[in-house]
Amino acid sequence: MVDVLLSIPGLLLIVGALLVPMLPHAPRQAYMLALIAGSGYLTFGIETGVHVTATLGGLDLILVRAEAMTKPFALVFHLAAALNVFYAMHDANKSTPTAGLAYAGAAIAALFAGDFLTLFLYWELTAVTSVFLVLAGTGARRLGAAMRYLLMQVGSGVVLLAGAVLLWRDGTGLTLQALDALTPAGLCVLLAFGIKAAFPLVNGWLQDAYPEASPSGTVMLSAFTTKLAIYMLAICFAGFTPLIYIGVAMAVLPIFFAAMETDLRRVLAYSLNNQLGFMVIGIGIGTELALNGTVAHAFASTIYQGLLFMALGAVLHRTGTAKATELGALAKSMPLTAIFCSVGALSIISFPLLSGFVTKSLTLGAVAKEGYFWVWLAMVFATVGAVQHVFIKAVYLPFFGPSRKRLKAKEAPLGMLVAMGGASALCLGIGVYPEPLYALLPYGARYDVWKAGYVLGELQLLVFASLGFVVLSWRGVYPAPIDTTVLNTDYLFRRALPRATLAIARPVLRVWFVVLGGLKRGVLQTLKISEQASRESGLVSGIASIGAAAGIFLAMFALMLILRQVM
Repeated sequence: MVDVLLSIPGLLLIVGALLVPMLPHAPRQAYMLALIAGSGYLTFGIETGVHVTATLGGLDLILVRAEAMTKPFALVFHLAAALNVFYAMHDANKSTPTAGLAYAGAAIAALFAGDFLTLFLYWELTAVTSVFLVLAGTGARRLGAAMRYLLMQVGSGVVLLAGAVLLWRDGTGLTLQALDALTPAGLCVLLAFGIKAAFPLVNGWLQDAYPEASPSGTVMLSAFTTKLAIYMLAICFAGFTPLIYIGVAMAVLPIFFAAMETDLRRVLAYSLNNQLGFMVIGIGIGTELALNGTVAHAFASTIYQGLLFMALGAVLHRTGTAKATELGALAKSMPLTAIFCSVGALSIISFPLLSGFVTKSLTLGAVAKEGYFWVWLAMVFATVGAVQHVFIKAVYLPFFGPSRKRLKAKEAPLGMLVAMGGASALCLGIGVYPEPLYALLPYGARYDVWKAGYVLGELQLLVFASLGFVVLSWRGVYPAPIDTTVLNTDYLFRRALPRATLAIARPVLRVWFVVLGGLKRGVLQTLKISEQASRESGLVSGIASIGAAAGIFLAMFALMLILRQVM
């Protein structure tokens, strides 16, 4: 048993999570950090290749296989899990750390899966464990959001399993490998990955569920599910050109939704979708430089996106709200949180000397090198858009903007500050000295991010984007304090699907009620005829007559129940 725990990455966290609810608060934190450290130590030593195999019912399974890009994903998953332990130290809730630790373990184990059946098991485990993080929220919408989230996540697993079955039937085998997306099996697998990567039209679950989770739960959710999907897309579909344009849509469209949104955690959910678009573009390009950019950006994004969710989670924890229309001037009472949030926002908008600048530039360089001018232009536009929907909305409005309500707030708890400080240090460290991260990347291709022209061009973009905000603010056009609820593609299953179901069900129910009424009248008529016949013939007593009628009634009632089940 011990050998299995130590040989399969992530399994130590999954099994170890079972003990978390039984421990007192302080030992629980130390225990989780020790598990994460131990798992990270064991995982980081795994070299590229197949390490653990098994046979199940004649199927050859690859339980542990490392690719060239596995190590950076595994490392950042462990870092995210450890930061979240510090972030949630103030919380006495036991279900959140238990689910979060198992969730992290399942995501890490999935990274090392070498076949689709093993991947499916961990894929579904990430869904089951992560839904408890949504349920741990306190909002009135959390239950509905959690059920919709679970439906989408489990549905993704079902489609993945269908793809695996088709691959096995076609004789391709279950081994994780590059697939042809234009085959039925490849299309199923692509759709399964696309759901978890929040592709357009199947991304509504992200903005629907993430803001409803607990503050620490949202941080955990932002780290694993979507990045696992990005990793799998890179393994199976690198160089699939349509992904370039899917990524462009992912990078650009969320900007417009975020512009209308006032719930700041939902704004960050849109920004997460925006950042995933850059990664998908890199996968679609498929060159060594582009894939390096995808991996590097996934690593950096996990940290700075988590940092932003941490900062606004701290605001929610202290003020009870994350609405831009209700916040303002919090930098006075939460100065450290304001600084850390600024670091995260500057990272996401690719400010020089911060992590986003040295990782996003790899993908931009690859796109430019391959001659995709309009794609490059869309990526630049998406970067400028991030200034508006992240830096202005998530930093300026809550921390430095005018106070709209008299909120009494104090600085975030110590554990939250430690986690935000650690994430900020990583953002700065990677931005100033990216070589250790570059050394982890799967390929040797590099891009000189410190070219004077590139640095000046990036600064010019950010300066003019900021200048636009200043002008609009001076003219009183932006930011408009309007409380809104924005429905994205989640409209399909939150509003459109229930309405369509009712529209179809109403005529069916009308027919059914007509049939049911006829059956009821038939039963009553049969009882009346039976009673009258019994009395006129004198062959049976009144008691027997009642018994016969009761028998007929029960038979008719049973028939109606059967028809009801069939309907």
